[in-house]
Order: sequence, then structure tokens, then C-alpha cells
Amino acid sequence: MSITSVQIKEISLKNFARNGYEGASMSEIADEVGIKKQSIYTHFKGKDDLFLTLCQDAYEQEIAFLMNYVEQKKELHLKNFLYNLLIESKERYEKEDSTKFWIRTAFYPPVHLTDQIMRLTYDYLDRAEELLLPVIASGQEKEEVAAEVGKKQVASAYLALLDSLYVDMLYGGPHRLERRLEASWYIYWRGISYRSQ
Repeated sequence: MSITSVQIKEISLKNFARNGYEGASMSEIADEVGIKKQSIYTHFKGKDDLFLTLCQDAYEQEIAFLMNYVEQKKELHLKNFLYNLLIESKERYEKEDSTKFWIRTAFYPPVHLTDQIMRLTYDYLDRAEELLLPVIASGQEKEEVAAEVGKKQVASAYLALLDSLYVDMLYGGPHRLERRLEASWYIYWRGISYRSQ
């Protein structure tokens, strides 16, 4: 891949993450890269092709992050493993254009690209669950969570919690996010660690 292709993708990612599909301008992207707009089409068929390429890249980066996180942190107590993943996800959204782009696109896909993007989004959720299930099962074996709660339930509820935090990342400020994160986490952990008598 040429330097120009890399530059186009880097600048486009920032534009799409900040402005969404509709708000990003191919002319502005070309200006920021320092090329003519027509030169973008030497590397990408059009705005859709560029956008979907960035979606695929962001998907791969998010999966790679999850895989690395699981590999490095799987020996933690399940409570710490899951809570720290929430915190790291929040920090990635705040610092990484790719994560910001991924979350924004998953929640606000361009209408005409919805099917392609939702396929990637659902695949990401399925992969995330696959990665979490063995860690949750291990936590149950160590009696870190209640055995009567199914591991798939634990994973599905956790991903729903993460989704709700993504909504706050998109809509709310840091104060609202922190408050809802702590409250949601408290209830979630109590729910999966409670043992009926």
C-alpha cells in the first residue's frame, strides 16, 4: 500500500469519526492529505469503498484489542477482568480515532451501507462473546461468580452493559458516563455473583 493510501485512510478516519459519513467531505480529506480530490479515486472506488475499508480495519483492530486483552488478563479475578475491560473500552473511545469511528458507525451506519456494517457489527459481537465465554467459565470454576447463572447469560448481559456505556460515550458527558458506569457495574456484578440459598 502506498504512503498516499495510508495517509488517505488516516485523515479519512479522523473525519468520519468526527463528522460521520454524511458530514465527512472527500474534498476536505483530499485537502488535508495534500492531493486533489480525484487522486483519492486512484486508491479507492469512492466514498463508500473508503468508508467500508475503514470499517473493516476498525473491526480488525477492535477484535485484536479484545484478543490481546483476554490473553494478557485472563488470570485476573473475573470481577477485575470484566471491570477493567469496561474502563479500557472507555479510554480507547476517548483516545483512539479507530474506536470512536467503530462505535459511531455501529450505532449510526449510513442507511445505504447498513446491511454491510451490521454484518460486521454482529460478527464482532459474536466474536466478543466467544472470547469472553472461556474466561467466564473459568471464573465459575473458581467460584468467583454464581454457578447457577449461565455463562452465556453472564456474557450477554455484560455486552449489553458495554453497549449502554457506548451510548453514554456518544451522547453524554464524562460525569454522566462515570455515574452510570459505576451504578450499572455495581448492579451487574451483584447480579452475577449472588448465590441463592
